[in-house]
Amino acid sequence: MTFAKTLLSATTAIALTAGAAFADHHGENPMVGGAEMFADKNIVENAVNSADHTTLVAAVTAAGLVDTLASDGPFTVFAPVNSAFAALPEGTVETLLMPENIDQLTTILTCHVVGAEVMSEALLGMIEDDGGKHPVPTLGGCTLQASYVDGVVMLEDENGTVANVTIADVKQSNGVIHVIDAVMLPAM
Repeated sequence: MTFAKTLLSATTAIALTAGAAFADHHGENPMVGGAEMFADKNIVENAVNSADHTTLVAAVTAAGLVDTLASDGPFTVFAPVNSAFAALPEGTVETLLMPENIDQLTTILTCHVVGAEVMSEALLGMIEDDGGKHPVPTLGGCTLQASYVDGVVMLEDENGTVANVTIADVKQSNGVIHVIDAVMLPAM
């Protein structure tokens, strides 16, 4: 199956689980990928609407993580945008979406998820309390290092890749999303 077909089927599958009704509780959240984000919808229900997260949606679907990220949580998801996935070496995303690579894909995706709701104010407090850098253990077994420089929260993975939080505190019914501009990978 081509990447485009996988992406289309993944988006369709998640859209069906997301439901069509939207409440009027979006005013407290920023727009993401040209779409309103609703605090009373879960991570999956909101992510499927972001034009900036179609690759992430396809990957979550391929890894079988839709039900997990639609569950009660709470979760903090550091959500890489499409351009972050596109910046990986050519063919990486297509290879990861193959069924035989599901374990590796799952590990990479869960290295973007914390098993608690962590809003930016709390994260900034932890960074300050730890002298400028705070370890963030993820469900994928990775430990990201969070720091704050010139008004930007940054995450560094175990390989030295740095992601900037470009949109913080996108509230969800089961946690929070922070949009990032790079893909975090486990130690190689």
